[in-house]
Amino acid sequence: MAGHSKWANIQHRKGRQDEKRGKVWTKIIREISAAARLGGGDPNANPRLRLAVDKAKAANMPADTVKKNIDKATGALEGVHYEEIRYEGYGVGGAAIIIDCLTDNRVRTVAEVRHALSKNGGNLGTEGSVAFQFRHCGQLVFAPGTSEDKVMEVALEAGADDVITDDDGAIEVLTPPAQFEAVRAALEAAALQPELAVITMRADNTVELAGDDAEKMQKLIDALEDLDDVQEVYHNAAFA
Repeated sequence: MAGHSKWANIQHRKGRQDEKRGKVWTKIIREISAAARLGGGDPNANPRLRLAVDKAKAANMPADTVKKNIDKATGALEGVHYEEIRYEGYGVGGAAIIIDCLTDNRVRTVAEVRHALSKNGGNLGTEGSVAFQFRHCGQLVFAPGTSEDKVMEVALEAGADDVITDDDGAIEVLTPPAQFEAVRAALEAAALQPELAVITMRADNTVELAGDDAEKMQKLIDALEDLDDVQEVYHNAAFA
């Protein structure tokens, strides 16, 4: 199945995240805390925690730091409890935005999110205003040049929903969230290493932005991602 070109946008997003390494540990620690509190402190029995620990390893976070924050979340040590909140809104050109937060102060978080949106050409929407445009799924992306036939065979056998070949040759594997770990393990066992492996909100359709609109939208995304309480920003903007 063919799809729109996403490789450049994925690489662009990874590059922007690499520029923000100073905030990465803070966000990962919050995700570890929330995942461990909700699903227990064993990464092997808690897929969300395993993903968070994988992120921590990729960011070179010491194992002691990971363990300490798991212990805090599960009650072995005293720690802060974070609440999960999702906001929906619109950005430049009517692009849809979903903002996932972990916070210990709801009032502060909504004020900061609303300010970042309004200051940068966006606005806060109501619950459900844009979520219908996104699909909650596992997403594994392989670089152009990867064998489409091999990815498709392994992924579908392991329980993937779909395999999409984008216009630029990148291959996306989409899975139900519950099947994500099994599909990833099967692909990696077949020596197929994804460039990106996440549980995400994937936009069904994209809004193409270029020039000033693209710059303004990127500035808005950066402003949201720079907020301490914001964990993830999902959007349907595609940058030319």
